[in-house]
Formats: sequence, structure tokens, C-alpha cells
Amino acid sequence: MRITRAFGALTAALLTLGAVAAGPAAADSTPSPSPSGDTKAPTQAGTSFRTATEIEQGQRATASAAAGDYLYWSFPADAGVRPTVTATVKLPGTHASQTWQIDVYDGLRRRQSCQYGAQTRTAAQGTGPVELACVLRTVRAWSEAWSNDPLPGTYYIRLTAVGLQSSDLGLPVSAEVRVDSKDIGGAAAVDGSLAQPLVPGIAVTSRQNGSESGSGSGSKKAAVLSSIEPDGGWSSGWWSDRWVWTGIGAVLAALAGIGGYALTRGSGRPTRVPPDA
Repeated sequence: MRITRAFGALTAALLTLGAVAAGPAAADSTPSPSPSGDTKAPTQAGTSFRTATEIEQGQRATASAAAGDYLYWSFPADAGVRPTVTATVKLPGTHASQTWQIDVYDGLRRRQSCQYGAQTRTAAQGTGPVELACVLRTVRAWSEAWSNDPLPGTYYIRLTAVGLQSSDLGLPVSAEVRVDSKDIGGAAAVDGSLAQPLVPGIAVTSRQNGSESGSGSGSKKAAVLSSIEPDGGWSSGWWSDRWVWTGIGAVLAALAGIGGYALTRGSGRPTRVPPDA
């Protein structure tokens, strides 16, 4: 009876510990709203991958452009998260039928497919704004060379009109983009991780730091083309809440074995065995 009570109490304590450990991951799964009146939000977009405007997740970036322009933004995405990119294009009062498309590329400039969302939409003649969305696959810490899995690093957003009629070329438009992420947690954890996130200039920075440390110079000037990173920095790729649940499962399995042995062992000497002579 004492063993059974101790087993139940320890099981409840372990489950409570698991819930507490998973609490931060559940809290991170809700996109954080962008602060109102954020003066740091970008108000322009780049025109190529190299000039893409950097935005942080949760920010609503805006830009004014002309129909036919290519608009580029970049944002960081770490392992274990599922980014969602949304865009709104406001069109002038009079325009012909326009089709707008949003594309997302990873740090290797590979176009990433959307799990779901309206990646391409057409605005009929004279209609209002166009709303686009792209929910990417979960970013993995590591994958095979032949795979097209999204990897941690800088991601690029490209927004443009496709099949635009000549009468609409140059019409003024305004665009808004926002990126949010959902933390998937240990369910998306994999064995292994990249040595460095796929960020422009990271190889140059590593090489410079290595040569400076070898020469004994105290200067550590970084030549990084992309200066944005997730809140809290880039993760190491090996820790996740999967380790917590794995440990809890191992302890529960051991307790189950002990409890089963205690129940089947009995109270000691069988009652039908005659006493020793």
C-alpha cells in the first residue's frame, strides 16, 4: 500500500513538472502582437535580395511603391518554429484586374512552398485591397543535403504583381507585411544542427574572428550583411522540451516496473508451506 501511494504521488509530481516545463513553449506558440505606435517599423521595402529591408517578427512593415515593382523584406526564423507571412496590398480606386503573389525564400534563396494560405490572389477591376498569406513548414535545425526543408537563418519575402496589364504599370500602391511564428516545440526536434545559421555574411564573420583570434588582435569587427536575429539569439539546436518528456517517460517506466514487481512478489512466505521441523 505504501509503495502504491508513493508511486501515485511521484507520478503526479512528474506530470506537474512536465506541464511546467511545457508551459513556456505553449506561451510562445501564441504570436506576440506588435506594439502600437512602433516607430521602428520599416516604412520602405528593398528591390532585391541584397537590399531587402530587415523586419522583426511581430512588426507590421509598410511600403509605398508602383505596380510592377518587386518588393523585398527579410526576417529571421529559428529552428522549431513555423513562420506565417501575411501581406495586404492597397490598390488605387481605378485599376484593371491585378494578380498579386507573395513568395518566401530561405537563406540559400530556395523558394519555400506554403503549407496553406492564399499565396496568390486576383483583385477584380476596381475592387479593394488584396490579402495574401503563406504558412511555411516548420524550420528544422538540420536536414539532408538533398532535402528542401526550411533551415534556420534569414528568410526573404518577395511581393509583386504577376501578369500585370500595361495600363496599370506605375499605378501607386501601398503594401503591408507581417511575420509571426508558432513554436512547435519538441515535436519538430531533429538530431543534429547547422554549424551556423544561414545568415548573409556569417561565413565572413567566422573567418574574420578566427584570424583575429589567431593573431591576438583585440578587434572583433563583424562584417555581417544581416543584423537581425530571433529574440534570445539563435538556438543551439540540441535542446527542446522533448528531453523533458523523454526523462519523464523513463522514470515512469522504471516506477511501473518497481510497482509491478511489488504487486506480484506478495507478502513473503506462502501460507500453505509447512513450518520447518
